[in-house]
Amino acid sequence: MAAPHQLDRLTAPVGNNVAMAQVHVFAWIVVALVWSLALAWIYKGSRALFGMRGVPDLNALDPAKLPLLEEDGGPQVTVIVPACNEEQSIEATLHSLLAQQGIRLQVIAIDDRSTDRTGERMEALGARISASATHTLKVIRNRELPPGWLGKPHAMSLGLARAVAPWVLMTDADVSFAPRCLALALGLAEQRRADHLVLLPTLICTRWTERAALAVFQALAQWSLRLWKVEDKRARDFLGVGGFNMIRGQALATIGGMEAVRLEVVEDISIGWLVKHHGFQSVVAVGPGQASLRWFEGATGLSANLEKNGFAAFRFNLPLLLAAVVSNVLQIAAPVAALFLGWWGVAAAAAMYLGIAIGYRANRKVNGISPAYALLYAPALALLCWAFVRSAFLTLLRGGVAWRGTFYPLAELKRNMVGWRAW
Repeated sequence: MAAPHQLDRLTAPVGNNVAMAQVHVFAWIVVALVWSLALAWIYKGSRALFGMRGVPDLNALDPAKLPLLEEDGGPQVTVIVPACNEEQSIEATLHSLLAQQGIRLQVIAIDDRSTDRTGERMEALGARISASATHTLKVIRNRELPPGWLGKPHAMSLGLARAVAPWVLMTDADVSFAPRCLALALGLAEQRRADHLVLLPTLICTRWTERAALAVFQALAQWSLRLWKVEDKRARDFLGVGGFNMIRGQALATIGGMEAVRLEVVEDISIGWLVKHHGFQSVVAVGPGQASLRWFEGATGLSANLEKNGFAAFRFNLPLLLAAVVSNVLQIAAPVAALFLGWWGVAAAAAMYLGIAIGYRANRKVNGISPAYALLYAPALALLCWAFVRSAFLTLLRGGVAWRGTFYPLAELKRNMVGWRAW
């Protein structure tokens, strides 16, 4: 019989061979995964690249073909601007609305329980408008939030109750509009026979870190939303954007008005779903420079901005959010691991980032960001994952959403969610 130390020598090669085989299998699994991701990104990016050509651009419209402004007609669009502690931006927003050309507006600005000088700035501007001005400005000072409402939907409901125009534009207090933005938007909506027009705002980025964070956010959106398909009533795609949600008053009344989204954290997206669910026509448009805002400042600003909306966008579904985070972590780690697994791994990682760059190129029509920012995809994606995990953690820890001095219990928010499901 062989001695114990001789048995060790005899079995060692067998053990090493098994271990090597396991490593070999694992390496091919990683490479196969990265190739799968690469093909998926190339497919999605290419579809978006061609599909985005069909998204109308306000800047391409001929102003001469827009409907003529009637001399003695009433307002064509009521613009509702809710604001809570927005004294730094509210005047610029209202000035840009009151300077609109080729259209007549009823502007309703709501000071929603502000603790700064937002309301005073609104009223000071309103006092300077002459009676013969093309546009009117009505200021509402709200001091109470009734039970069963979020602040923003309630503020907009106060404005909607005073709307007189056939169209309603719901916007935010930090958006700046080019002089013919609303005339072009209304012209496009009438041209397309739309009931609901969403204009994608130009998000101002002054730092490369902001562009990297925005690019990955919008590239991932391509996986669940085909902007060019929102107009197709047979497609499941829908959208609403808080900075520019324009809807026919009759359609808004039919879907239930702001009452239908009174406890929706992402009321803009929910309005988009309700419009499509009720069979109305939605259209998404781009228009670089037509409606602009600084959505967040610095890479970490995105995390702060998603604190309220991040978990809500997943409909407060923790398993769904965690599944999305895990899949994104794989997208970060797998290409890095593939780089150490031979030429096939390097080629797979390169193909994946080529697909991401194609997706970035498709979104350049919206954000103006170079496809070269795909090289920063991994760190930017890690930041985005952190933002969504942070939103979920804070919401669950608090038992609800705390925003601008008001707490909304999670159980109540869940009970009153509109029927759409997260991607």
